Amino acid sequence: MTSYVGSGAYCYANSLAMMVRDVPMTAIEVLTGSPFGAQVEDTGLPWFDPPGWQPDLGLDRAIDLLGWTCTRTSGGSADEALARLRASCPALVGPVDIGLLTHQPWSAGQAVGGDHWVVVTEVTDDVVVFHDPDGFPYATLPIPQFLEAWRADEITSVEGSYILRTDFERHHQVPVEDALRASLPYARDWLSRDSQQAVEQMADRLAAEDDGIRGHLAGLAGPSGVRRLNDASIWLAAIDQHEAATVAADLARQLGSLQFTLTSRQFSRAADILRALAPGYPKLRAVLA
Repeated sequence: MTSYVGSGAYCYANSLAMMVRDVPMTAIEVLTGSPFGAQVEDTGLPWFDPPGWQPDLGLDRAIDLLGWTCTRTSGGSADEALARLRASCPALVGPVDIGLLTHQPWSAGQAVGGDHWVVVTEVTDDVVVFHDPDGFPYATLPIPQFLEAWRADEITSVEGSYILRTDFERHHQVPVEDALRASLPYARDWLSRDSQQAVEQMADRLAAEDDGIRGHLAGLAGPSGVRRLNDASIWLAAIDQHEAATVAADLARQLGSLQFTLTSRQFSRAADILRALAPGYPKLRAVLA
């Protein structure tokens, strides 16, 4: 299996990698549990991560498995949140609403409910300075605008606003491979949820030529799902879970083949690919030792 290296929507894993250091970002993504399932949110958006999973849960799990601790705070007024942030840099901040991050040239300039994570390095009198893993080191935003994005009013994936993780400390040394082995029971638990039904639901909507789900799968959910499965395959092989690694690799290839059918609007073919892929999730659970 050839490991993919390149861009992708791994903002929370990249942000955590900046804080804990010396841990491959791809391993962090697997430790969060994200590769082990698929879901359709109540909003109707499809994702290739487990039913009920969201990045805030995944971050806490990865931090613990790697032998680190941190302080997580949230809520309060904007002034209180800003005071916490000033006192705690560097800090992992998120979710923030990606639509309000106008340092990004493609930003909508309004809240869109899309979650994103960054690492804040400094707060000056006027701006927040942060590393945005979408490709913008030392980006800045005026303080009021950053606070508006951080308030995360439109983000439904997690409760609370102004979520901040700081005071990262390693309480014991955990090799990455040991952390991954310790994560396997959690992966099996995520895979026990009905991902097959979620993928079949996506297929039904594509067969009905739902252009909204097509666009979301093509632009974000599909490519990120392929990368997660590819990374899961690489790391499962690294800890001698060879049968599971093979199944994850097969799922990655199948899901990767979806991309062109989506961009070329081959709805029926795309639906067929997803229906063929769906049974792979219970198969992955069955072979995961």
